[in-house]
Amino acid sequence: MSLQRLVLDYRTGELVARVLYRSSLDGPNPGTKARAREVTELARSGLRDALKALEGGDVTMCGTSGFTQREDILRLPRSYELSEAEAAG
Repeated sequence: MSLQRLVLDYRTGELVARVLYRSSLDGPNPGTKARAREVTELARSGLRDALKALEGGDVTMCGTSGFTQREDILRLPRSYELSEAEAAG
């Protein structure tokens, strides 16, 4: 399995994580504990990668909105991109 996208939606009193990933057809069925464990681990690894990228300090502002309610979109380097940047620097 490979994580494609992790979207966190903070709502009143809850956090909704949408985990998009690719997997083989012979994986666990929906609703099973094994499937929940696999998806939970994918979400954890995605969050760890995001935190590592934020610690690197090399964040690119990709877009903004200037309304009362603001939304900024950040592009974070992947962990291998950090390794290449550290090797070059």
